[in-house]
Amino acid sequence: MVTGDFVSPGAGPEAGSAVSAGSGVSAGSAASAVSADERWLVALDVDGTIMQEGGTISEAVAEQIGRLASQGHAVMIATGRSVSMTLPVMDRLGLVSEYVVCANGAITLGRDESAPTGYSQAHVEEFDPTDVLTTIREGLHEAAYAVEDRDGVMRYCGSFPQVEHTGGAEKVEFEQLFEVAATRVVVVSPSHDTDDFLEVVERMGLQKVNYNVGWTAWLDIAPDGVTKATALERVREHLDIPRDRVLAVGDGRNDTAMLQWAAVEGRGVSMGQAPDDVHEVANERTGTDLDDGLAEALAKL
Repeated sequence: MVTGDFVSPGAGPEAGSAVSAGSGVSAGSAASAVSADERWLVALDVDGTIMQEGGTISEAVAEQIGRLASQGHAVMIATGRSVSMTLPVMDRLGLVSEYVVCANGAITLGRDESAPTGYSQAHVEEFDPTDVLTTIREGLHEAAYAVEDRDGVMRYCGSFPQVEHTGGAEKVEFEQLFEVAATRVVVVSPSHDTDDFLEVVERMGLQKVNYNVGWTAWLDIAPDGVTKATALERVREHLDIPRDRVLAVGDGRNDTAMLQWAAVEGRGVSMGQAPDDVHEVANERTGTDLDDGLAEALAKL
């Protein structure tokens, strides 16, 4: 279910406006500012791409993001994270972008200076989580489950330390997860390794949803047909940036569609530590997150 049409940002900065990491320099103000026909759309995953495990963002990565933003490129985040977990990363980078893609493409934010956070919802896609939760629970009895709504509230049941201490998390009974339209369903099963978990999930034959299995036994489920790529294509069209000037960088299976989309005419870059199936859809490969692979990729632009 799509909630509302894709809308332009509110009373924010002009197209291309962004603040470079730590510098407070607006895009277009630098002497090396790019022209409209040189501008790239640069979409970056967060965990394992911008940010290392443990939450570190290296100086080299922050500098390259700031350089491209200050030149006027449309640098933005495209993540599986919730809105509440994404905006603090942008604050750390000093990045103010026109759009932000969260929840693996289900939520797109647009810059809106009148909003408390500086962003308002430009596009939201939701689904009824009842069928998929019921189906998954039949095969994963001891898993923990969470449903994220359009406002970023995460309702969960079972042991879910990843969300228990975040703002807006609420522990509920399993049946209460059916009561809200979902932008994302998350399933965690500590008793399975990644390969076993993927086998169980594929055996279920999930229908009408997109799902991605992470490094550990973590499953993200999005509305049917919704990926980071679908959200980014909507943003690209709105910004009128051609397909041959898109750059996307990521490391996880939830980045597969995004990298494949970028690689058709532009640059789809997989991080060095990505699984083989992620490397296969990319047309470039960079170093690992620990080796500042993102900075290496961005330095070529």
